[in-house]
Amino acid sequence: MIDLHCHLLPGIDDGPATIDEALAMARLAVVNGITWAVLTPHIHHGRYDNTLDSITAAYLQFKAELATQCIPLGLGMAAEVRVGYEIIQLVSCGQLPFLGVMDQKNVLLVEFPHSHLPPGSEKLMGWLMDRGISPMIAHPERNKSVIRDLDRILPFVEMGCHLQVTAGSVAGDFGGLAKKRAEQMLENGWVTVLASDAHNTKSRPPALEPGRAAAAAIVGVVESWRLVRETPLQIISHP
Repeated sequence: MIDLHCHLLPGIDDGPATIDEALAMARLAVVNGITWAVLTPHIHHGRYDNTLDSITAAYLQFKAELATQCIPLGLGMAAEVRVGYEIIQLVSCGQLPFLGVMDQKNVLLVEFPHSHLPPGSEKLMGWLMDRGISPMIAHPERNKSVIRDLDRILPFVEMGCHLQVTAGSVAGDFGGLAKKRAEQMLENGWVTVLASDAHNTKSRPPALEPGRAAAAAIVGVVESWRLVRETPLQIISHP
């Protein structure tokens, strides 16, 4: 399985604090059947002021450590970018790492605040799409506005944004409300991929299988595997 959203880089955001914790997460990912992980530390202005350069340096160091430790986990690098107009400057300067390519557009993992959908978000997503960037919205099923009203995410789906639902939400790890929204998104065919959004080995582990199995009961076995294998592979496998 391929995990397109996880926080494994040590000391760079709210993921693992140390290299030992990060390596433990990588080992657990392998045990849990994940063969490739795209590392997506936060870029969140004023909170996690990561840059393309700082993420790249941390990624290369971690990749070398995995090789030294003989941990068979393939790695890619991107970021989880908080929605805000800072994105415009970062795009203009070529300072955002993308998940990969889908339908000939660069895929950017974007995150709304958990509390709401900021005004102007649809306009910003449209601005990105006009520039050949396809937004993939991280864990919409856990957003409080969407939990209150599923239709709040519909305009983003209709304009062509991708949805990345957390595997743990489908499995019930984030409570009944998030699980219900995740199930509804799957039923509606809105979900592009499932990902772990892993932050540690205990409460937020790198695991996809429980969510995939739960999704299989909704969308069928073939589609459940597409969400964690074929579609993520399509995104990361570009020239």
